[in-house]
Amino acid sequence: MKNYETEARERWGNTDAYREHTKKTANYTNEKWSKANDGLMAIFAEFAACKDSGASADSAEAQTLVAKLQAHITANYYTCTDEILAGLGKMYVADERFKKNIDKYGEGTAEFAAEGIRIYVENK
Repeated sequence: MKNYETEARERWGNTDAYREHTKKTANYTNEKWSKANDGLMAIFAEFAACKDSGASADSAEAQTLVAKLQAHITANYYTCTDEILAGLGKMYVADERFKKNIDKYGEGTAEFAAEGIRIYVENK
């Protein structure tokens, strides 16, 4: 986990979002971190179920999940603007670590979520 913290600080340490994240999470207990992170991963499990149901990334169900993801990130980590959300969607498939972690709920979940995010942001 320390490696990820160092990488995040190096990549985004000079951004408002990173500063907000640092301030917002400064007093998080292990329980609060677990709750926030488990909630995030639960949303990806919902993306997998949505995909497996045959829904498309532009379906109302998938788009509701994108909004839920954005709200969860904002509530627990930092303000997830549409620009940040779009960047996260790209990172979910471009960075093999993220892709592998998300795809543990089912092959193609990262791509499905990323496509849903792309559509969501484009239609706002």
